Amino acid sequence: MSHAVDTSHYRAALSSGAHAQSEIATFAAGCFWGVEHIFLKEYPPSQNKGILKTSVGYTGGLEKAQNPTYREVCTGTTNHAEALRIEFDPSIIKYGELVEFFYRTHDPTTLNRQGGDVGTQYRSAIFTHSPEQSKTAKDITQKVQEEHFKGQTIVTEIEEAGQWYDAEEYHQLYLFKEPNGYQCPTHKKHW
Repeated sequence: MSHAVDTSHYRAALSSGAHAQSEIATFAAGCFWGVEHIFLKEYPPSQNKGILKTSVGYTGGLEKAQNPTYREVCTGTTNHAEALRIEFDPSIIKYGELVEFFYRTHDPTTLNRQGGDVGTQYRSAIFTHSPEQSKTAKDITQKVQEEHFKGQTIVTEIEEAGQWYDAEEYHQLYLFKEPNGYQCPTHKKHW
């Protein structure tokens, strides 16, 4: 059952010259509904905490698998990850803070799964958009490994961002529109 929700609290206007200095961060951490939900609950665009807008979609897949649908991604044959693309203002929030929040809100030690969701589309991955982001992601990963995952190994992939495909519209802001919808139990703050 759909519930009326004012999604403007969780969305900002499309970028224009006003956000000329914005950057993109892309994370995969299991089902993209919960990843988007937890980031936007922590950093709602309407509160000027740095996230300008988000989109859920697919990335990291096979080059021949263009414009995949949700059903195709779920088969595992496209090798795409369900991911969250964040446009953010680096003068308000640093990329490293977003990377650390990504690690706080899922289990990066499970290969190709989060909770009961299993498959390569649910892998933990950081898709970087610059050499600086790659270095920051690797540095934060090492820090988080040492401080929070002693005795376990972080299996998060860190790779250069490739082609991005927005998911179907019904997936965008899904848990804000369907507050009783499925949410992976790993999508919570772990520290």
